[in-house]
Amino acid sequence: MSLDVSHVDDYPHEACGVFGIYAPGEAAARITFFGLYALQHRGQESAGIAVSDGRRLNLHKEMGLIAQVFNEDNLRSLEGYIAIGHTRYSTADSSRRLSAQPLLVESALGPIALAHNGNLVNTEDLRQELFARGFGLTSYCDTEVMLQVMTGAPGDTWLERIRHMMGKALGAYSLAILTRDTLYAVRDPWGFRPLCMGRLNGGWVVASETCALQTVGAREIEEIQAGQIVIINDQGIQRVQGMPAAKPHL
Repeated sequence: MSLDVSHVDDYPHEACGVFGIYAPGEAAARITFFGLYALQHRGQESAGIAVSDGRRLNLHKEMGLIAQVFNEDNLRSLEGYIAIGHTRYSTADSSRRLSAQPLLVESALGPIALAHNGNLVNTEDLRQELFARGFGLTSYCDTEVMLQVMTGAPGDTWLERIRHMMGKALGAYSLAILTRDTLYAVRDPWGFRPLCMGRLNGGWVVASETCALQTVGAREIEEIQAGQIVIINDQGIQRVQGMPAAKPHL
């Protein structure tokens, strides 16, 4: 944690919006669509939604504006009560569908999808470490690196693996993470990128800006603290400190 990250915004990065929802009984993908619509100003290049019904994950993403990417047919096919969404404008990787988010992979702990706002300062070091361990990468975006670090991390739970990733990823990140039955919201130890949450119809929503929470009717809105991991599933909501909050070097 001693690396100087005070100039993190000088690095090529993605201007993105992220959204997540855990709301049993609700059409999570449809609510995510409206949340992303409120975040359209954060990125006009691509959009995507990953959803879970508690058993399997389903993903739809494409290049274009949110209203171009989603329609009644593909929203109807995204069945489930847990979802994450992303809208992206990239300067860190080429403009292509492969780099559109969320990213979804299978792992030893099951499927996992990740939506990310921010940029790392040690991406190349992490890439080389992954290559040395035999991992293949398909893009140059920070998000894929973070996802592969998590899936290949030690630990029997996603919480352990997320904490491992946080100990390695240096820079700015606000994350919405989806597994079969859980929504995770993660903010970097410096709190460089905003991340907030609120209650909605007996469930919870998270977003990179409060305007998205207000648009879907969330209440009791609060900021997720620097270094914090919020875990939302059928056990309720749990706030844990993934990494100690840090201050950037001036």
